[in-house]
Amino acid sequence: MPRRITWSLISWLVVVPFAQAGPPAWVMLTNSAGFSPRDSCGELVYKDRLWILGGWMDSFKEPPRDVWSSADGIQWTRATNQAPWKHSDFPMTVVFKDRMWIMGGWHGGRLPGASASNSVWSSTDGIEWKMETAAAEWSPRMSGGLLVFKDRLWLFGGVQKYYFGDDHDLKNDVWSSTDGVHWERITEAAPWLPRAYITPIALHGRMYIFGGGNYLPNYQANNDVWASADGVQWTQEAAHAAWSPRIWFSAVNYRERMWILGGWSNNPSRNWADVWYSADGKAWSELKVSNGWKERHEHSAYVFQDKLWVVGGHAQPLNSEVWQLQLPEDWNGE
Repeated sequence: MPRRITWSLISWLVVVPFAQAGPPAWVMLTNSAGFSPRDSCGELVYKDRLWILGGWMDSFKEPPRDVWSSADGIQWTRATNQAPWKHSDFPMTVVFKDRMWIMGGWHGGRLPGASASNSVWSSTDGIEWKMETAAAEWSPRMSGGLLVFKDRLWLFGGVQKYYFGDDHDLKNDVWSSTDGVHWERITEAAPWLPRAYITPIALHGRMYIFGGGNYLPNYQANNDVWASADGVQWTQEAAHAAWSPRIWFSAVNYRERMWILGGWSNNPSRNWADVWYSADGKAWSELKVSNGWKERHEHSAYVFQDKLWVVGGHAQPLNSEVWQLQLPEDWNGE
């Protein structure tokens, strides 16, 4: 199964020039960023820098609690080696009110006493972290969806017990907050199936969730797409999108479209390296590129400097690669 074995990685640097013609091409900036290979990190773009928070390296060791940032994807600076939050595997992260926020997450892997969290933390520099609340109104969970929409934080779904629970631990509730401290439950049970491992997108005045599911004990994955303007009323835009059902993917908002990158599916077990985009959640197109990164899951994806970025993830082995792709200025989705 994935995410259970950590391999060693030889550090080397590769810089490839941008292609001048033909289809878009991914460029590897480095095969070994300053932080250790990992997946399931928190990731942010904040103050013109890429940020990596925590993550996963080994299910039988404490998860990392370091924080790193970079202005170019090549040179990375460590802000702290030991942040005060400890639930750093599958956390939920976002930039809100000019601060970085990290909440929820998992700690302890498969070790005795492992747990999920409902604490909420924020920072302006990645060094000093303020605990906004030790226990938000929503139940402890990891890998739910988190985004900013209409100047509010929104949280969707997630799972509480990870390795040790069952399908009853999956959530499909929706919560919102104006300050990260006080949370209002918008709906206890949205019409979409309970799920974790989702990355919601805000686009054209609506919030979208898609894909996701569960890992253990009963694997399930979806490729449906749902949209809402208020978190209460939801419309199913697609029962089965063009991309294969999956969990552990990344998603971003780039060039007025939602994008899904990579991920993992079971039966049979496989990683993905495909990239899909959509302006409405109904019609999806696959981005055709001349080269790309190896199939992977739980990588970090960003939109930064008008480029798509993929960092780290589990590509058998874990890695700390940094890739970027820039679409032509006249790209129109074709």
